[in-house]
Amino acid sequence: MDRFAKYTLTALICIVALGQFVQVITRYVLEIPVMGLEETMLYPTLWLYILGSVNASRENTHIRANVLEIFIKTDRGHTILAIVGEIISLTVGLWLLSWAWDYTRYAWRVWRESPTLYIPTFYSDIALLVGLALMMIYTAWHLLRHVRALRDGAPA
Repeated sequence: MDRFAKYTLTALICIVALGQFVQVITRYVLEIPVMGLEETMLYPTLWLYILGSVNASRENTHIRANVLEIFIKTDRGHTILAIVGEIISLTVGLWLLSWAWDYTRYAWRVWRESPTLYIPTFYSDIALLVGLALMMIYTAWHLLRHVRALRDGAPA
């Protein structure tokens, strides 16, 4: 899974960078804007953003402001705090996932298309559902890891 994530994110960031490079060269150097390039760049940009969030969830490297860790001195307390944080994240994430599911059903039913190239936007709309589902799987996995660590008495 690490290799797949690494290559997928690398490919997406290269596609986005190349698209932006082409946009800058054609628009500002050659003064010939490429019609529809912004529309086509929407897809890899959105997937890059969402899959980057999934990767941070997988690696458990999200930015956190754990002020309570300053006051908690024991490893057990830190593990309990991590469990509470994961439960809150899972609760909010599942709520957002239900909204993403409703939005995906709507996007499927309406089947919108981009204004210039008529590319179905469903393929970018579904990124939110896929990303949130994967983030919830990783959050549940981290929660179980913290619970096991608390049960075994090992630091998480």
